[in-house]
Amino acid sequence: MRNNLVLVLVAAALTGAAELPNIHQLTNGGENAEAYWSPDGKRLIFQSTRGDLKCDQIFIMNADGSDQHMVSTGKGRTTCAYFLPDNKHIVYASTHLGGDACPPSADRSKGYVWAVYGTYDIFEAKDDGSDIKRLTTADGYDAEATINWKTKTILYTSMASGDLDLWTMKLDGSHKKRLTETYGYDGGAVFSRDGKHIVWRANHPDTDATKQKYASLLKDNLTSPMKMELFISDANGKNVKQLTNFNCASFAPTFTPDGKQILFSSNKHNCDGRKFELYLINVDGTGLQQITDFGGFTSFPEFSPDGKKLVFVSDWKAPARYEFNVFTADWIH
Repeated sequence: MRNNLVLVLVAAALTGAAELPNIHQLTNGGENAEAYWSPDGKRLIFQSTRGDLKCDQIFIMNADGSDQHMVSTGKGRTTCAYFLPDNKHIVYASTHLGGDACPPSADRSKGYVWAVYGTYDIFEAKDDGSDIKRLTTADGYDAEATINWKTKTILYTSMASGDLDLWTMKLDGSHKKRLTETYGYDGGAVFSRDGKHIVWRANHPDTDATKQKYASLLKDNLTSPMKMELFISDANGKNVKQLTNFNCASFAPTFTPDGKQILFSSNKHNCDGRKFELYLINVDGTGLQQITDFGGFTSFPEFSPDGKKLVFVSDWKAPARYEFNVFTADWIH
């Protein structure tokens, strides 16, 4: 048995992912991102720009990559979809109330920036895309929703306070509560499985110059992602601790099933570059380990409900620039 495991690890190392054996590519072509598991582990929900689509829409597929189909409206731009605990409904962010067309792409004359469209709101729908209900109504950006299935709580980023802060709400959109108050961007947050902690990415400008730059970009519904650190806290936003201090871009954190470590994506070996790998770190900030070595962009990891599989997005083996595909692999760490 031990010899077989060694052979698996050697074979995996040749692919650039010594910790990720049994890799399967689920999508083929286009820009696919942010794939997340259904509660029963049988499906994945993700965003994709493919075919005739001009910007991201939400798709669902089986865990083996079969039956890929769009479930969002096909209007506007969408992002950050997640299954509800009942396995029959989904949430995602969309700009479709602001217009049928894709909103304009981020103005890269301002550097490498992300658009935080003011027309984004979070919607609930059945998993076939029907019966859409709006959950957020505040002016400005509302997106990046994830859900703790145990506590039935939605965690998301909102401009409701005038800054990009973390908020929570119930599944029906009620009981909205602001969690973060530090000036700057807080986003990409997820719960631990027991619902007791959250981890997220943040850019908190701390000088007059960086604060002015952040404010200037935010007026244009933009933010810069190239200097992001990871933070962890209690589920109510208390007892905040900074996990990373790379002065690079670290994002897409997710708790391991036991809640003791964080798996995330970072360009820490080249802070100004676009090559990202997966890293593992303890929740106290110690024990940093590199998990992948694909040499390109790899991000958006999430563990399957049974903890045996990992889903992630990568441009590994992509035949074209800006092609990103969804992969699964065994988790043996």
